[in-house]
This record gives sequence, C-alpha cells and structure tokens, in this order.
Amino acid sequence: MTTPPPDADEQVTIADLMTPDSDDDAFVVTNGPSRALRITGLVIAIVMVVGMVATGGYVAWALNTPLPAATLEWQTPTVESPVAAQISLPSFGSSALSVSGGEVYLGEGASGIWQTSGPQDPQVMASVSKIITALVVLEKYPLADASDPGPTITFSKADHDLYDQYYVRGATIAAMPTGTRMSLHDALATMLIPSASNYAEAISRWAFGSVSSFRAAASDWLQAHGLAGTTVVEPTGLDSANVSTPTDLVAIAKLAAANPTLASIVGTASLTIPGPGSLQNTNALLGVDGVTGMKTGNLGYGTYAFVFTAGLDIAGMHLDVTGAIQGGATRESANADVLRMLDSIRRGFHDVPVGLAGDHIGTVTAPWGGTTEVVIARDVDIFTWSDTPIAVEVAMDNPTEFATGDVVGQITWTAGPHSESAELIVTESIDPPTDWWRLTHPTELVAG
Repeated sequence: MTTPPPDADEQVTIADLMTPDSDDDAFVVTNGPSRALRITGLVIAIVMVVGMVATGGYVAWALNTPLPAATLEWQTPTVESPVAAQISLPSFGSSALSVSGGEVYLGEGASGIWQTSGPQDPQVMASVSKIITALVVLEKYPLADASDPGPTITFSKADHDLYDQYYVRGATIAAMPTGTRMSLHDALATMLIPSASNYAEAISRWAFGSVSSFRAAASDWLQAHGLAGTTVVEPTGLDSANVSTPTDLVAIAKLAAANPTLASIVGTASLTIPGPGSLQNTNALLGVDGVTGMKTGNLGYGTYAFVFTAGLDIAGMHLDVTGAIQGGATRESANADVLRMLDSIRRGFHDVPVGLAGDHIGTVTAPWGGTTEVVIARDVDIFTWSDTPIAVEVAMDNPTEFATGDVVGQITWTAGPHSESAELIVTESIDPPTDWWRLTHPTELVAG
C-alpha cells in the first residue's frame, strides 16, 4: 500500500517523518527523497545553526569580556635615616632642657626633662631664688589672674631700712619709702623685674612674719612639690646656701609659667610703678628668638644661673621650651648658650627628600604582551625632627589599560605625625590586546 503525496500546502515535520507506519515498524518510502535523507539534512542544518550560534556567542564573549589584570611587580623603597640633630648644650656649667608640644617627635623623658649637660647636683641658684619666693607667697595669697592687684602692702620703717642693708652688700635694690602702699602684684613685679632684694625680704616678712617663718614655708612648699634637690634658706638668693639642680629649676620654672601673675611679670621688659619708679628686666634675652621669660641670678664668675622659657613656632607646630643653666661663666656666655640651644632645636626640624619624580618603583607586564615602568610622579619632601624614622607604604591599583602617565598606585611616607603621598604612574603606554589574542586565549580570559 502506498501513501498518497501530501497536499501542496501540507508541511512535513521531523516528527511526521520519523513516525512509523501504522501497519509496520518500517519507515515508508515516498516517491521523492527518502525521509532518512530529509532527517539527515535537517540534523546537519540544526548542528550548523547551533554551531554558528555557539561560535557567535564565544566571539562576543571573547571580544567583550573584561581583561585579566596585568602583573605589577614593585619594591617598597627604603629611606635612609636623616642625620640626627645635635642640640647645642652648654660646655661650661650645667643645664637641663625640656620641650613640650612636639612629643610625637621629641619623646618625653623622665619628669619631662629632655636633655641635660654637666653635673646635676645642687648648685648656687642666686637670684633665681626669687621665683621660689614668689611662688611660696602666692600659695598663701593667690591672685585670681594677671590683672588682680591682690592685697595692699604698707612698707614700714624696718622695710625702708632694708634698702641700705642690701645696698652695702652690693645687691640690686629699689626705692621703698616708709609708708609706701603697694599692691602685692606690684611688689612682686619690683622684686622680679629688676631683681630687687630688699623687696624680696620685705614681701616674705609681710607674708610670713619673719624670714625664719618664710624659710619653713619654703621648705614645706619644696617638699610638697618633690623638689628634693633644692634648698632655700632666705628669700633673695644672696646666700650661697640657696641651691638647686638644673632639673629642679626646670620644674620650678614650669610652675611659675603656669601661674598667670608670674608669667605676666617675668614676661614684662620694663615697668613704671609709683615708689620704685622705672623698672628694667634683668633678662636681656626677653623677646629675643622666642624667649618669654624668666629669671637670672649671679653671685660672681662661674655662678651665673638662668632659668628661661621660650615659645618656638615651627611649621605650624608650637613648642614650649623650658631650660635652666647653672654655673655659667658670665651673663653674656649664659645668654649665648641659651640662644644656641634654641637655634639647634629649630635646626633639628627639617625637610627630608624622600622621593624624586621618575624614581623607579616597579614594572607592569600585560598578559597579552608589553611592559611599562612604574615611577614616582613628583618630588616629595617630608618635614620631620632629627632622625625620626620614616616609614614607606606602597598601594597598587589593578588597572587593565595603560596610557603614558596613567596612575597605577600611590606611595606614602610617614614621619611622626606627618605624612606625604605621591601618585605612581606608568612611563609608557601598553596597547590593548588584538581581537585575535582575545579569541585564542580563552584560558587567560576566564582566569581574568
């Protein structure tokens, strides 16, 4: 039995062609090409279509998929330690120096002392004793602030007689007529600015009733502040038994600087007060190279003492310097020593070159071929103190395109609280991969 040919409008599907005859399991042969041939042709066509679709998908994927990262090889550069600062301490006598405000650079020694020179045993402090006299009196009669005049002192005939007594001893004195009335603030200023010894004794007797009572009060005050290296037997400093150590004097100067009244008085170059008249500060360095105070003392050659405070502004940072010199040869030599100290502190802060534009850091190698050098983009200096260690850190990006000057990372230097950074750039372009490379390197693309 034969099957009539399909109508012209009838469509033949693969399913139709592959459906066995109802009478037997054999495929039926038609008058045209066999169903088997038709099936083979359709399968081939389908495979070709699937292959073309697959091939087209791969091409699209290969040509558009993100590229693998380039290989970046670098070495973190090292920076040689800068030259250590040399603080110019006196070669004659003894000294102690404290610096605050830059601890992140300078560090902090025991009791705030930064550096010392010479013997640190008790030595004559001369008229520096008057700073202690003022502190002891102000503990009993505190003033609210620098403008507070405080209680009024009326000087007696006995006080007036002190003028002649200290005159014959060759001490510095200031007029004190009998019956003079003066505020405690002005009396302290007269004692400290020109270093009037008659005022030192008069004030201490007014405050404590007698020199011996003052001595006891001073001893208690020193003990309370842990100043075991300091002894005060009288208020003026004319007695060589008034001794202290450089480190104690630095502590005493800090206490005085923290008192608004004393800080204001020792920072005054000149003053006119009714009674004593015009007063000139014995501290010739006041206002020079940042010096803000404080007190000088002298009992002859080799006994010159000087406690000083100074404020140094360096690259936006403020340093408070407190120092003490004892056993100085002369007033002039001690002054010169102080100025050298301050200058050496300033010079210890410096800009250190850490990177130059074009310095080699590493290389970039692209998987598809081509290399370029990684360099520092600009010159870099970092501000630091002395030989403070300088740390270096490199952070690289992960780019896939490289044109001349492109940024591929950053380098950072850190010294103390300061950090400086520069971009890392490539020196040459790397051409992107060809389409052929993309099509023939699927493994690299997949890894990417």
